[in-house]
Amino acid sequence: MQRNVSTPTDIMITSTHSDDASLIGQLANVGHFKVDAERNVTAVSPELTRITGFTEEEVLGRPCLSLLRCPTCLRGCGVFEHGRLDAATLTIYRKDGSELQVERSGVAIRDDEGRITGAVETVRPLGGEADAACAARAAIDTLLDGLGRFFVAVDSEFRIRGFSDRLPSVLGRTPGSLQGLPLADLLGGELFGPTGELRRAVVEGRRKEGWRAHLTTGSGGVIPVSLSVGPVADAASCGHPQVRAVVMIRRDDEDTPVSKEVPSYQGIVGRSRAMQRIFRLIDLLEESDATVLVSGESGTGKELVARAIHARSRRAEGPFVAVNCAALPSNLLESELFGHVRGAFTGAVRDRAGRFERADGGTLFLDEIGDLEGALQGKILRALQEHSFERVGDSTTRRVNVRIIAATHHDLELAVAEGRFREDLYYRLRVIPVHVPPLRERREDLPSLITHLLTRHGQSYRRALRLSPDASRHLLAHPWPGNVRELENALEYAVAVCEGQTIHVRDLPPEIQTGGSRMVPPGIPAAPALSPPPTTASPAPAHPSPRRDLTDDQAADAARIESALLETRFRRTEAARSLGISRTTLWRKMREYGL
Repeated sequence: MQRNVSTPTDIMITSTHSDDASLIGQLANVGHFKVDAERNVTAVSPELTRITGFTEEEVLGRPCLSLLRCPTCLRGCGVFEHGRLDAATLTIYRKDGSELQVERSGVAIRDDEGRITGAVETVRPLGGEADAACAARAAIDTLLDGLGRFFVAVDSEFRIRGFSDRLPSVLGRTPGSLQGLPLADLLGGELFGPTGELRRAVVEGRRKEGWRAHLTTGSGGVIPVSLSVGPVADAASCGHPQVRAVVMIRRDDEDTPVSKEVPSYQGIVGRSRAMQRIFRLIDLLEESDATVLVSGESGTGKELVARAIHARSRRAEGPFVAVNCAALPSNLLESELFGHVRGAFTGAVRDRAGRFERADGGTLFLDEIGDLEGALQGKILRALQEHSFERVGDSTTRRVNVRIIAATHHDLELAVAEGRFREDLYYRLRVIPVHVPPLRERREDLPSLITHLLTRHGQSYRRALRLSPDASRHLLAHPWPGNVRELENALEYAVAVCEGQTIHVRDLPPEIQTGGSRMVPPGIPAAPALSPPPTTASPAPAHPSPRRDLTDDQAADAARIESALLETRFRRTEAARSLGISRTTLWRKMREYGL
């Protein structure tokens, strides 16, 4: 392979996945060899065979001491004992018996569990050529940490001047098309453009590790990789300012750039502890027909939980019938639930079965049950207690075998305390309570949800899509007041407007681009900032103060309640639990004390 490396001092090594022996030999008068876990030689560079006088056939598969006859090495190997060896001065015996003083460096190769599986070492004769190889030594030493991966050599203008032999074939490009190509064209302008984050880090001498990026193929596809960048010390550059840093790149997917399948439970993606508790509860309900009340903010996936409960129950072969109690006015909702007979009202031209009858033998899901009006609440209660009802306009009682699952985003305890929801219906529904936490309380689920939703929407557009590092960081930092529904809508928007295969920040909805939200619920802590917070302290949020016409005992009680509310970020269930009172009592006292 042709490499346009005019002098060793013009390079900065970037890593990525391949056998690099030949390149190292060309960078300077440095020999190179690899050994396995048993310290047997598995590769040797032509330069090292010239230095030692041994041929490749004489040393491959044999202990490294057959290549480097070194008295010091007989007493122990610093690479295997300490993980690396830096510029050790040794005397070796060449094949003809002559002595040669060399400088030896090496780095152990480890597997994912940290076990040493081999090593790679360099050998440089000491002499007049040492100064000529000074800058190359620093680049080579850093490259050793990433051997077994692709690399790209770039100059001080971040243009490609050399690369691994296999890189063109992996990218589907010709070697000539890579020569002189800006690194930004290969790894993205967000990171290596004139104002790119990693390029700026190199210039400022900062270290960045574990950044996600994508190698762009000749056909426009992408290969996911992770990057780490760190500065090269001034001493290592030997006075050459072109040597700025080392960027190492690890390929995330050795096959094709297709999103990995995300584990899910009955279609619900969630690895957080809170979601795992819900999954275990659903499993425990497998033999139960008890009524379930699913609570949680809008967009958390309450219907998915209800469907999972049905799918895991003994009623799974029966119908799952859902009705949104907030979508219809009360008179139409009654007909929708219980059905009607011909002539029951204007437009009732024939008998019609309601959702209760259609769900016979299965599950009826009453979504947004908290929006039911008072009169209909009583009829629902009777149907739950007696498993019977009458169609609108009919006096015939009909019996059904239906399991009820209800859901609401309202605080039904508060609604009961305020007289807006029947207490007997509330307790009849809340036999098995299931609370689905908001997305901000299970942020560890965000990466899996993003991958799952992006794959699903990408398949609908027949495109394999990826997120740029900046877009990924914006998504992870957003507070998501609309929960999973907002996340899904944001990704669907991004997929629709994205022009290539990589979603950038500019493809995200405006409120996510700016790192803010127009509808964060009150009392909710903000998501982590995308940049370090300003040093000026922000004013503390204001909270209502208790009324002044309270007795001393009431004022003390009010202060105790306010303290509990502040400690729990106004989560009333947790506050009531810490105070040892019910939520209804807490709400009554909050109103009484003006909290």
